Amino acid sequence: MEAKLKNRLTYFKLECLSAAIATIIALAVVYSDEKAKNHDLTNPPEITTVTGATSGSTSGTTSSTGSGTTSTTRATSGTSSSTSTTTTTPPSNDPWDKYRLPKTLKPYHYDVELRPVLEKNAEGLYVFHGKSEAFFTCEEATNLVIIHSIKLNFTTNPKAILRDSSGNALTVSKIEEVSLTQYLVLHVANPLEVGKHYSLYTEFVGELADDLAGFYRSEYVEDGETKIIATTQMQAPDARKAFPCFDEPAMKATFSITIIHKPDYVALSNMNPITAQVGEAGQRKVVNLFDIFEKSVKMPTYLVAFIVSQFKPVGDPGNSTTTGVQIWGRKKAIEDENQGEYALNISKPILDFFAKYYNISYPLPKSDQVAIPDFSAGAMENWGLVTYRETGLLYDPAVSSITNKERVATLIAHELAHQWFGNLVTIRWWNDLWLNEGFASYVEYLGADYAEPTWNIKDLIVLYDVHRVMAVDALASSHPLTSKEEEVNTPAQISEVFDSIAYSKGASVIRMLSEFVSEEVFVKGLATYLKHFEYDNTVYSDLWTHLQQAVDTTVPSLNLPKTVAEIMDTWVLQMGFPVVKIDTTTGVVTQKHFLLNSDSVVTRPSEFNYTWIVPISYTKNDSPGKYWLLQSLETNNDFKTSGTEWLLANINVTGYYRVNYDEGNWNKLIAQLGTNHLSIPVINRAQIIDDAFNLARAKYVPITTALDTTKFLSNDVEYMPWQAALSSLSYFVQMFDRTEVFGPMKEYMKRQVSPVFEHFKTTTGNFTIRPASLTDQ
Repeated sequence: MEAKLKNRLTYFKLECLSAAIATIIALAVVYSDEKAKNHDLTNPPEITTVTGATSGSTSGTTSSTGSGTTSTTRATSGTSSSTSTTTTTPPSNDPWDKYRLPKTLKPYHYDVELRPVLEKNAEGLYVFHGKSEAFFTCEEATNLVIIHSIKLNFTTNPKAILRDSSGNALTVSKIEEVSLTQYLVLHVANPLEVGKHYSLYTEFVGELADDLAGFYRSEYVEDGETKIIATTQMQAPDARKAFPCFDEPAMKATFSITIIHKPDYVALSNMNPITAQVGEAGQRKVVNLFDIFEKSVKMPTYLVAFIVSQFKPVGDPGNSTTTGVQIWGRKKAIEDENQGEYALNISKPILDFFAKYYNISYPLPKSDQVAIPDFSAGAMENWGLVTYRETGLLYDPAVSSITNKERVATLIAHELAHQWFGNLVTIRWWNDLWLNEGFASYVEYLGADYAEPTWNIKDLIVLYDVHRVMAVDALASSHPLTSKEEEVNTPAQISEVFDSIAYSKGASVIRMLSEFVSEEVFVKGLATYLKHFEYDNTVYSDLWTHLQQAVDTTVPSLNLPKTVAEIMDTWVLQMGFPVVKIDTTTGVVTQKHFLLNSDSVVTRPSEFNYTWIVPISYTKNDSPGKYWLLQSLETNNDFKTSGTEWLLANINVTGYYRVNYDEGNWNKLIAQLGTNHLSIPVINRAQIIDDAFNLARAKYVPITTALDTTKFLSNDVEYMPWQAALSSLSYFVQMFDRTEVFGPMKEYMKRQVSPVFEHFKTTTGNFTIRPASLTDQ
């Protein structure tokens, strides 16, 4: 944070403002954008694959042997013989050449046993050994069993055993691995029968690589000794690296996990351990613990998690009547430095808040949260075993900043929000990821606010999410929140949907929805949605249906101009957002697709012709009102003003749009800010600055209008307006550098910041006392 603000002020070359810089640093609370889831090669079995075009998988596209070689042949194996033929033909239209699983089989349970070896083998690799049995029902008659598997070397011949419900092995004519689509394919001699249950048993070895995906290795140094842990990151398409599975979010099942490890390590999984048995494992028959975990609730593969480490916990493991909440991490961090205490203190209140907010009790017996030294995401909402980067979970009051503390609170709230919305009820496919992540990115502020009520953190969503994502969504290269299922297929395409549009725009439009239906109605519809679809999958329109039911049963009527679905589709199915212009002299209000570069060309078509159904909240001086803008141009006489009366629209920036006015109203707002800035809400003071500068960049208003909106800042000591100004001015400082404008701008900023510096110098006893407010800090 400190370096970021110093860089901004360096643009002004204010050598004489070192003290002022310190003040701005004290004001700033910058939210991190990190929102915002082989084996032992002694005589290894030959792994042969069917190859095709290069896949975009982040976890690899071919099945690799531990020595780094990759096969490029199509191989077949049956119960008695195996043949191998080379193919150079392009992928066919066969089911195994499609990235989506066929609908023929539906899993309902897995038995998984894994033994990570946390020492290098003779080949210098870390590996894990596994056994898995996937149980499934035949939904449509088929002679194919297609299941995801990648980078697993099968150690039996045949590679997989298919059984009926009585345990009898079925005849398999051919087994092949398809690297492009990451499948293990069994060709069955006699078709599987509809309604009957089957299972697929495999034994395998995989590399415990340091690639941060699937079942992987993480390392850290403690007391001069390198420690190895085995951990997981399955989202989105990487559970298939840990064990063969139907690796799609709609393929929910229960899981019985057994983890084998050395006695001086501890194993964690989604559920609590039932028992820990002592036994021998591996070729050397080393004494190990066999941790057998409770059968899980029904969940998708991307939420499965397990960790083997020497971590230590702080917290309460719980019992039959209480939910266990524990924070796990490195021994030094947890036991010596107490870095898990803050996370522990806020986790239980946040869980309690969401249980009440959703009107559904927390579904699992425990909530473990683990700080991982090497972790690719900010955090991952694995059900009952949430994993984080260390900076996202651990807080050291001796050295950590208030920004670190804020990040821990919001990130924990984000992941715990998912335990219901995303885990209990899950999207059917990744094209609707925005619903999972956008929702959690919105309610994380509610959960953090409950845990830290003095922070007033809910306001900061405007700076951290709304304004930031608008900068991306105002580009012609943006994209809608959702897309058709068939447009998201490959692992690379799945990875691409995890972007700021999904997280921050999703949060912004859901916040807008909650506002225009009211929070009471929103929570009512949300509760029925979660209850109706618990342990199941949905598409985003299912939420609209339940919210509409809540709207329809609300008295008095909300008088929405259209259904929830019709309103929200204009925000979900087309990219971007509008700039709403209100002419206070005529009452004319218009909307237009806002593009930061006025010369850019939008090539993506929109079924709504880039027109939105816009909820406009406004006030004329102190008189509030609401209006729905349905067309590109309308007239509302209530928008007219007279004399010194001013109009301000988008109160508290609950709407996802920018606001422009006629010149006269801009001047009145600027005058009001100069006379009494406190008469305008702090969020809207930030909005006025941010809107004006972005409108100036897009050539809607003169740059002088934007600069005039900063005149009042010498009297404003609040963080949000200042942060909006700093963010906005950074662009224009770059544009004006080396011009005659730069010198006067430098002097202007010096005059503006000096009173703020003096204010905080006085209120903090010459910077010796920490301010009470989060944003003051």
